[in-house]
Amino acid sequence: MSAPFSDASIWLVVLAASLGTFAIRLSFLALFGRLGEVPPWLERALKFVPAAVLTALVAPRLVYLDGALALGVGNDRLLAGALAAVVAWRTESMLWTIVVGMVALWTLAWLPV
Repeated sequence: MSAPFSDASIWLVVLAASLGTFAIRLSFLALFGRLGEVPPWLERALKFVPAAVLTALVAPRLVYLDGALALGVGNDRLLAGALAAVVAWRTESMLWTIVVGMVALWTLAWLPV
């Protein structure tokens, strides 16, 4: 079985992604170097970037099961994620959120349903 992409193609994609990431970061440094300070509206908006990125990374893993959308009670990851979200909202503790979410996930996977 042959690989769908050659080694050269993969390295070109890695190189292009690296250059693109570097260019985006450099553009912000150069832009803010010319402006002197970050505008308050942009600073407020940038505070939401980590939460948006984390949601974009985690949400698909919670709502898709075996490549299909699974929003029912049979999706253990969704139930554990919902419980972890409630714990995060009520406690604002990253440690408790992770502990409760993982214990819930393992418990749901262990239960014979």
